[in-house]
Amino acid sequence: MIYWELFLAFFIPNIIGYGGGPAIIPLIEAEVVGRYEWMSAQQFAETLALGNALPSPIATKMAGQVGFEIAGVGGALVAVLATVVPSLLLMLGALGLLYRYRDSPRVKRMSQWVRPVITMMMAWLTWSFFSEGLHAAGLLHTLVIGAVAALALLRFRIHPAFIVMAALAYGGVFLG
Repeated sequence: MIYWELFLAFFIPNIIGYGGGPAIIPLIEAEVVGRYEWMSAQQFAETLALGNALPSPIATKMAGQVGFEIAGVGGALVAVLATVVPSLLLMLGALGLLYRYRDSPRVKRMSQWVRPVITMMMAWLTWSFFSEGLHAAGLLHTLVIGAVAALALLRFRIHPAFIVMAALAYGGVFLG
């Protein structure tokens, strides 16, 4: 029964919540603290603080932590699954519709309009990362990291994960 309650406690906020992880945190709190009383408000706040300190989506981290505290590894799996399933179902439904109407002129026009928007969003993100790095690290460090990263990626074909780790190490040694 606890697994079913865990599933509902995370599925319902994720299916009715709109706006991503931070927007559904109050809905999850209403279930975990208010409805099922698995945690106090203080414990939930501590779990939220821990979740905010770690990388990845907040809702899945909260689900994993709460599920683990309530029912161990099985509870964590059920809670995370309940968090992911609504998005997965919506994506599958949307992809099914797009695939069914892939030859439609409207769908083709929509795709033509979406690509430039995504390109501009990625360009803006790149520029903001660059300007933040320039401001935080200075011109010399930014140019060194950028030049070495470009050389490693393009000339030596080093995996990007290793380049990110090397840049973090460089920042820790020279900028920390």
